[in-house]
Amino acid sequence: MNSDSNSFGTRASSINRALDQIGDKWCLLILQEVFWGVNTFSQMLAGTGASKGVLTDRLNWLQSIDCLRKETSGRHPVYHLTKKSIELYHNGLMAMVWERTHFSSPDLDKVELVHDRCGKPFWPVMQCGRCDKTVDSRDISFKPGPGAAVDQRATKTRRRSPAATRSSSKALYHNLIDLLGDRWTANLVALAFHGLKRFDEFHRELPVATNILADRLKRLVNEGVLSQQPYQRSPLRYEYQLTDKGRDLFPYFVTLLSWGNKYCSTDAGDPMLLTHSCCGNTLQAQVRCDQCSEVLIATEVHFHL
Repeated sequence: MNSDSNSFGTRASSINRALDQIGDKWCLLILQEVFWGVNTFSQMLAGTGASKGVLTDRLNWLQSIDCLRKETSGRHPVYHLTKKSIELYHNGLMAMVWERTHFSSPDLDKVELVHDRCGKPFWPVMQCGRCDKTVDSRDISFKPGPGAAVDQRATKTRRRSPAATRSSSKALYHNLIDLLGDRWTANLVALAFHGLKRFDEFHRELPVATNILADRLKRLVNEGVLSQQPYQRSPLRYEYQLTDKGRDLFPYFVTLLSWGNKYCSTDAGDPMLLTHSCCGNTLQAQVRCDQCSEVLIATEVHFHL
């Protein structure tokens, strides 16, 4: 993306690497549109609410990282998903689950997903591929993997742009995108799953200005994703803990981690390993049909509005 960059080091994380590629609000909106069949520039301009400059910038970026392919044989260029971006399908499904659980969304409530394999309307669930139990963040422990190290990342200063609108009838998880389509906010939620609770702990992991960190924590509290509890009275200091609404974001981040392990990895291996305490195995999270329990594949699902 068009940006001025400065390098800084953070603990290696497949989630961070994935967010660096597709975690920008506009990138998430564009990919959502293309998943729902909106794939020309003019359609995406209306559907995302982005300015022409921002849309052009993000389309070029998504092509450069092989998440979109532009076809120019027709009258107007058409943008298609690639194998890499199609594998974000489970991430989109988990975003829809969170959105429907925590928001009243008439557009999303109208959507009926049908699994072609069993022929039934369904709703996606995340289960452990070893023991078939529903994945819950409280049953997961983390330990460094073979790729645990320090990543050199770049801070990007982007042009300011107007807030996204809801002009697209298919913007089915705009609340999640509005919340997590900000680099620092998404990183804070991911770190909370690793047990970080205090301002100074977050600040050690994220070299972000203290006023920005305070602003993002305040927003997560206001959105009901984190709760704020005092642990020291003089001077007053707070801990930030995930609420039920926050913990329900775990499947979204697990799918992001899996995608990052596959497409944003280094030769060193996965930076983080997740263990499922219910069965004692390395977590193999699978997004399945709640009717037949088969793993969902993008080409085997259609929808009705």
